[in-house]
Amino acid sequence: MSATFANSLRARDGVVSIGESTAGNVLSFRVQAQEVWDVVRIDARPSESIRTAKMYALNTLIPDALFPDEFSVKLNGCEIFDESISLSRAGVLDGSTLLVARRRRRPVRS
Repeated sequence: MSATFANSLRARDGVVSIGESTAGNVLSFRVQAQEVWDVVRIDARPSESIRTAKMYALNTLIPDALFPDEFSVKLNGCEIFDESISLSRAGVLDGSTLLVARRRRRPVRS
């Protein structure tokens, strides 16, 4: 399965670009927000931080999220505790999906 195909599944139209990209030096990945069950596609340099990707995704998917530190980022089911590391160092590849979820569960109101 190609990264282009994987990134297009259940994703919003358009792509969020982070920073200036140079030819051939761009990671294409997805960020899914568990709270809204929505996905945004992101193109970024491998040297961009996890935190930067999380901020761009939150601004797109959950614009009223006032406190970004309330959200964790997971890759392949494992939380990335140090969000200052680069995407490449964290193991993000073309076609990867980062999951952004609240750290604490919220009560369900009926």
